[in-house]
Amino acid sequence: MSEQKSLLSSGLGMVTRNKRYIAWFYVMNLALAGLGVAAFSQQVHNILDHSLASDRLVHGFDLGLFLEMFARPEFGPAAAASMSALHFALVFFVATAVFLPGVFQGYASTYRLPREDFFRACGRNLWRFIRLMIIAGIIMAIVAGLLFTLSGVIAKRAGESTNEVLPFELRMLGLFVIFLVMTALRIWFDLAETDVVLSDQRAVRKSIGSAFGHTFRNLIRLLANYVAVTIVAAIILLGGLWIWINFVKPASVIGAFLIGQFTLLLLLIPRFWQRGIAVSYWQQKMLVPVAAPVAPPVVPEPTPVAAPEVPLPPTIPTATQEP
Repeated sequence: MSEQKSLLSSGLGMVTRNKRYIAWFYVMNLALAGLGVAAFSQQVHNILDHSLASDRLVHGFDLGLFLEMFARPEFGPAAAASMSALHFALVFFVATAVFLPGVFQGYASTYRLPREDFFRACGRNLWRFIRLMIIAGIIMAIVAGLLFTLSGVIAKRAGESTNEVLPFELRMLGLFVIFLVMTALRIWFDLAETDVVLSDQRAVRKSIGSAFGHTFRNLIRLLANYVAVTIVAAIILLGGLWIWINFVKPASVIGAFLIGQFTLLLLLIPRFWQRGIAVSYWQQKMLVPVAAPVAPPVVPEPTPVAAPEVPLPPTIPTATQEP
């Protein structure tokens, strides 16, 4: 329990120390969403600005009128609005791959990461992140397809029984199992992304393999932390909807916009919190300590010993011969 608290608290500490990342992603998300719905907004304005039926959408929400609006010829092709939103969703996907490496680098730093280092980390890991996201998308799509197919087959078999409640219970149980499995896959690739950035790993397959081993060796601990953050996100979403329903008037467009955007801003916190948990786990378990270089022992050079001086024999003067 203390380990879970450590991961949650350290991950949340990284988020609170780097609140500017949440603000940047919110502004980017809002700008791209505005551009993505511009075509749909123009098509809706062409109909509702000159119709009294708009009152049924302003003072409430009439689902029949909303669906009827799509069938009217003056609405235009529905693909025009959907393709625009799809294109900007792809732009957001690429922007996420561009800026997330800098976020991981900032979370792992003990100081405020300079702007130059942030964008240097983004540029160095761009192609690595794109490869990781493609691999993650393929694996998650295959696993989700198999799980949903299996859940549907089980629910269909259960529908043949005499128990009328059994199909619903099995369907709910299947959705819960799918949620846990997809969360485990999300943890796997979050750890791989963290290792790619912080280890400066060029071989993406090595980070994927290392993250796979750590994920399933510590699955209970990591899954408990991620599920706890997901519960926080669900509470934020339900709280925002409750405030919208009970305190925002149907005709208050500005109030609905402010409450909706504030809820979306708060929902970014759990997403970044889970990334902080991944960075905290990497620092605790996956960081390879670098051994300090050991200097060789200094051997003192031998001091040269001077040779003893040998005294010369005394010189005996020779006798001089007298003339």
